[in-house]
Parts: sequence; structure tokens; C-alpha cells
Amino acid sequence: MKLLVVGASYRTAPVATLEQLAVAPADLTRTLDRLVAQPYVAEAVLVSTCNRVEVYAAVSGFHGGLGDICAVLAEQAGAPPAALANHLYVHYDAAAVDHVFRVAAGLDSMVVGEAQILGQLRDAYHWASGADSAGRLLHELMQQALRVGKRAHAETNIDRAGQSVVTAALDLAAGLLDGDLSGRPAMVVGAGAMGSLGVATLSRLGAGPLTVTNRGADRAVRLAESYGANAVPMAELVDALSTVDIVVAATAATEPVLTRDVVTRALARRDADRGPLVLLDLAVPRDVEEGVAELAGVEVIDIDRMAAILADGPAAADAAEVTRIVAGEVEAFLSWLRGADVAPTVAALRGRADDVVTAELRRLAQRRPDFTDDQRAEVARTVHRVVQRLLHQPTVRVRQLAAEPGGDQYAALLRELFDLEVPQTSPVDNVPDVVETDPAGRPSFEVADVPVAESHVPSTGGAR
Repeated sequence: MKLLVVGASYRTAPVATLEQLAVAPADLTRTLDRLVAQPYVAEAVLVSTCNRVEVYAAVSGFHGGLGDICAVLAEQAGAPPAALANHLYVHYDAAAVDHVFRVAAGLDSMVVGEAQILGQLRDAYHWASGADSAGRLLHELMQQALRVGKRAHAETNIDRAGQSVVTAALDLAAGLLDGDLSGRPAMVVGAGAMGSLGVATLSRLGAGPLTVTNRGADRAVRLAESYGANAVPMAELVDALSTVDIVVAATAATEPVLTRDVVTRALARRDADRGPLVLLDLAVPRDVEEGVAELAGVEVIDIDRMAAILADGPAAADAAEVTRIVAGEVEAFLSWLRGADVAPTVAALRGRADDVVTAELRRLAQRRPDFTDDQRAEVARTVHRVVQRLLHQPTVRVRQLAAEPGGDQYAALLRELFDLEVPQTSPVDNVPDVVETDPAGRPSFEVADVPVAESHVPSTGGAR
């Protein structure tokens, strides 16, 4: 099995495309089941956040796995695969490990070094574990990625500003409100992880009074009580909007919550001299309806706008040190992976030795029926000890050599020398570069249309 990452993020796709690809919590298990039901996908973890949708998979062949994953993503988006191709990126083998570790360390985040992605990765891993879509390879990858992320934050100051997407958005909001949020009335729409972070950050910045609303009133009440805020029913959204200057919208709703009609009615009740109503839309799919930004007296900061502004901002000072940490961890993981790949060959060699010993002991028993049971047992123990000692050093050494770059050739040589039959991880060879429509009617996907990170990617369709 090989590792494959297929995804889209704020770097490659507009919010509209991320909205199409986003997987709601209620649909995660179904989508994971759909992924691992594909012919080439053995394991899958799905990350769906406000600025990225990524599939981490263990696949039996590059082209087949890519086609399978893209077909599922296209089905999720309700769009032709060709429409997604320009927004997707692919990382394979070593590049896949590097990407996952960089994500965990915060190097690929919109706000470099933000720690929230660690919690999002942990949630994605737990969800995949619960859906039984993560096997040995992805269990190891995700556990190591979480450890690498923690190490990056513990050993460097990459997150010394304490920034997250929420704090970065609020910094932008402050620039629209005379540079200070202290004393500014604010509201958070949504009481999930992002909403909770929004309330906590607004409270820390001195904004207030604070209001919380959520479709589930109980969660809004609990969150509000934790920070001395007020909880209001979603039915009173228009009235609440008319009394605040800042809104953090971060729900899991599939349709916009802050529609043009709702915001228009709120503006009509708002004092004209209060300055702009700043709406921070941190949800995917969007909470703020398209067209709201066109209303006079409203400023909308969404993921697209944040990405454009933050792209010109300074990178974290410790990014270089984190990059060094990630590079070392990637090599360590790849060494483990190469060692794991040689294990079936070593097992096959020991199995062949056991078969030879068993056959010779059976032949000896036929030729010397006069041996007692104790004598036969002693001969068997002696022969097994001799074989184990002969095999010990070669098998230890081949594991060591296999852990080095290019180490797969040693396992191949061992299989050739001893004529070992090792089960192949790929069920089909020579997968075509174009995955044609399958019997279930899925559209074909042009593999060549998707940008692939260069990391031992097969140039032909041969399964890896």
C-alpha cells in the first residue's frame, strides 16, 4: 500500500468550490464508507474544515486510487470531475507524508503556525477510527502527524502570537473599526469549536457585550454562560444583529444563515452613525449569503478575502525551524515505512525455512523410525536453532538496509535469490491514465489534469 493525498484548500480553490466539496459531520461516515468501498482505496481519513478538504488514503495503485478518490469527491461536490481538476492537488508517497506533517505543524495554514488544525486533524482521525476506515498505515501516519504538530509547537515559537483563523479575522475587523475591538458589541453565530474560539477570543480582546446564538439553544446557553455572554434564540437574529458591530459566523449549516433579507432588516433597525457592521464569515459552506457584501454599511470578511490579505503578510519567524523538524520527521517515518514494506519478504523467507525444516524432519522420521520421541524432539530443536541462527543476521541486516533510501531493492533481491512468493498489495497492473466510466456510471476522470507533487509518482499506470 502507498500513501496518497488528494485535496483542495484556500490556496487552490475559491470558497465556492470548497463549499461544494465540504462534508458535513452528518455525512462523514457515509463518505468514508464510500471511499473505502472503491477498488483501489484500502484506508481513508477525511479532513473537512473552513479552508481545506483533504482525503488521506492508503491505495494499492496510484492512478486507480486517484481516480477512485476524485470520483467520490466529484460525487460529493455534485460537479463534473473536470470542473474540480484545476482546484485539486495530489501528493504521493514521500510527498504525501511531508504534506500531512506540514499541515499538522501549521505550515500549510492560512495563518502560519495556528494550532487549531491539530484539533481538526485529531477529530478527523477519531472519526475515521470510529468508521473503521483507518487501517495500520493511516493509524501510524495520523498518530505521528499529531505528534509532529505538538513537537513543532512545543520546540519553537511558531505560534507565539497565539493566532488562529479567528484572531487573524478579528485583526482585520479591528482595522475596519478604528483599530480597537475593546468595548465593541459583538455576536457569535454558532456554538461549535470555531464559535467557541470566537467567543473566547472576543472576550480576551475586551469586546462586549457579547451575544451567542445557535440553532441548538442549549449549546448557545452553555457557551454564553462560560464567558458571561448573553444567549439569544435564532428567531431573534435580526434584533440581535441590529445591536452589534462585529459578527463571527461559524455554523455547520448547509445554507446561509445571514441572508441578504436578514441583514437588510437588521441594518434598517441599526443607528446610522454606528459605523460598518463587520461580518466575519468563517464557515464552509458560507454563513453569509452572496450579495450581502454589496449592502451599504456592511463589510464582509470571508475565507477568500482573508487568503488574499494574509498572503502578503510576514511568515512566522520560526517557520524555517519547523520546516527542519518536519523534514527530519518525514525521513524517520519513511524509514519506518520502508522497514514495514520488507516485513512480508522476511516473513516469507522464514516461512520457506520452516517448510524446508518440516519436510526434512518428516523425511528423517520415515528413514529412522527407531528414533524415540525425545530423540526426534531434540533433533527438531537443533535443526530449528541452526536455521534461526543462519537467518538472524541476514534478516536483521535487510531490515536495516530497507530503512535506507532505495532500500526496497534489497527486499526484491531477497525474493529473487530465494524464489519467494510474496503477496502483492496491488490487485491490478497497468491501470490506464484515464479512468473510464465504471459499471456504476461514475464519470471518467482525467488523471493528467490534476497537479501532482513529484515523489516517485509512476509515469505509467502500473500499480505501486
